[in-house]
Amino acid sequence: MADHSEVAYTTADGNDYPAHEQTYEAFLKLTKYTSLTLVCILALMAYFLT
Repeated sequence: MADHSEVAYTTADGNDYPAHEQTYEAFLKLTKYTSLTLVCILALMAYFLT
């Protein structure tokens, strides 16, 4: 069997944590605005289509 005693992600070179954090922040912002847009659309549908 292969020897897996060393954890790969802790020894990997080139981890760009600021870029990861920036991407995650952009994802959160996109999720927030998408959710707000959907809530507004649903509220308008409930008002105008009933």
